Amino acid sequence: MSELIVGIDLGTTNSAIGVVDSGFPILLANAAGQRITPSAVAFGPEGEVQVGEKALRQRSMRPVVTSVKRLMGRRGEEVLDFSLPLEIDGEGRLRVEGHTPEEVSAEILRELKRVAEWRLEQPVHKAVITVPAYFHDGQRNATKRAGELAGLEVVRIVNEPTAAALAYGLDKLGEKSRVAVYDFGGGTFDLSVLEMQDGVFQVLATRGDTRLGGDDLDAALVTWCARQAGVESTDVRWVEEAERVKRALSQKDWETFRLPFFDGQRSLEIPVSREDFEALSRPFVEKTLQCCRGALADAGVTADELDAVILVGGSTRIPSVRQAVAEAFGREPDLSQHPDEAVALGATIQAGVLSGAMKKMVLLDVTPLSLGIETFGGLMNVLIPRNTTIPCKAGEMFTNAAAGQRSMQIRVLQGEREMARDNWPLGEVEVPFEASEKGRARVGVQFRIDENGILEVLARDTATGHDTVMEIRSAAVDVSDEQVERMVSESVEYAFDDMAERIFTEARLKAEELLPAVDQVLTQGGDLVTEVEETEIRAVVAEVKVALEVGKAHELKAAVQKLDHATEAVAARLVERAMEEALLRKMGG
Repeated sequence: MSELIVGIDLGTTNSAIGVVDSGFPILLANAAGQRITPSAVAFGPEGEVQVGEKALRQRSMRPVVTSVKRLMGRRGEEVLDFSLPLEIDGEGRLRVEGHTPEEVSAEILRELKRVAEWRLEQPVHKAVITVPAYFHDGQRNATKRAGELAGLEVVRIVNEPTAAALAYGLDKLGEKSRVAVYDFGGGTFDLSVLEMQDGVFQVLATRGDTRLGGDDLDAALVTWCARQAGVESTDVRWVEEAERVKRALSQKDWETFRLPFFDGQRSLEIPVSREDFEALSRPFVEKTLQCCRGALADAGVTADELDAVILVGGSTRIPSVRQAVAEAFGREPDLSQHPDEAVALGATIQAGVLSGAMKKMVLLDVTPLSLGIETFGGLMNVLIPRNTTIPCKAGEMFTNAAAGQRSMQIRVLQGEREMARDNWPLGEVEVPFEASEKGRARVGVQFRIDENGILEVLARDTATGHDTVMEIRSAAVDVSDEQVERMVSESVEYAFDDMAERIFTEARLKAEELLPAVDQVLTQGGDLVTEVEETEIRAVVAEVKVALEVGKAHELKAAVQKLDHATEAVAARLVERAMEEALLRKMGG
């Protein structure tokens, strides 16, 4: 008998839980008969906790925490727009209503766990939980911690678009297909390109924004309605009404935004057309399409080469979103998946695979940004390129840049730029070793990304075998998701400048190493250097120095290569003489 593992979609707006029963994935309904539970938590004055619809019904009496997923894995010093006031505790962690985002999320997971145990009539201890594809290491770790606080062992973290593709591909295991999953939810957006064949699901590329979703459309509509009414401040009732109007406009052309006695005296009625709402939504929809274009380019796939474009997430119910996707991809999107349930269904399928309750499928995810370390000269040395299939590991050997050096600073970076300063630092560690000549110390650095997309960095002094393991803190990338998108676009925009600076830096380092060596050759070479050779070498040395002063990358690289070539014969003769002298000393001894 297989062990019980549940699948959970921990969503920004709604969450769901499922299990594989008799070989089929099913989502479990709560006491109200709903398979979807709102991701809302209310904390009472006596410590009581309400989750889901019960929490939403408390809105008129007390603050209710919604969209907490947007705070997961964030540092306290980050500036975030949120529906409730945020606090920063003594350890620099965010708190809302006195609780960390992980603690609030754990309450949602506890409620889902309770529903599953009630429906299945047995304890639930293990779960697969989904996250947006663009969640960084800190956000994934925060999700795992929330699961642990809820009494669950999180056996796998799965990207939401990948989960949706699992749900879509369940009845197509014998076919080879390439699909794009457009996942536009309440708080996040992802576009992933996946290839599926014989039960193997491989993510070719992914782009997204973990702070772009239906919540932003609601906020835009609130701002617009407040402007129409000449009102400066709004409250939670405005957001609730905006959400209702948004949903209604997916079904009809007009709806009235109504707020009775919104300020205690006046009532509000503002007619909103579908056209008005589409105009407000357009900038947000365009941001999703930019991600789509980027992901297709990363995957090396054109829209014509896709077998389907699958829509999931509640925001894909909006007609203008569906139309925009159809125009962008040149085809009608696939609406076969339930917008709110597809991700939970995919998580359930993966849980069934891990538990042995379903036919084996292999899930191959990717890392969305390159990972590497800073090397001498301030260069970014990539160990794991972006869109590498995970789990994976890669390593490289590094050596000391100066004689007498007693340690090596390993700075772990994430990003797409050539120079270390333009990428994001994830953490750093000092690796000590015995002082030795330049180039003699050896430190091996290995990156390992597990199946949950979590990074472990191991640095080893090969002389002693001592290992240092990097600890990544809760917010591995302390940047906003807008900067994630900007990182990728800037890597394209500044590609030529970045490469020129890298070429110049590498050539400068080579020149700084070569010039003193050449000077030594000319001083010690004596009869081994002909007059013609010396004249040629000194002329090339002058070229190198001019190129260094001018700062032109390709000229310096060419001059350094020329100098290397000009001194080659002399260097060989010096090595031969040194070997002869060593042999004579040995024979004489």
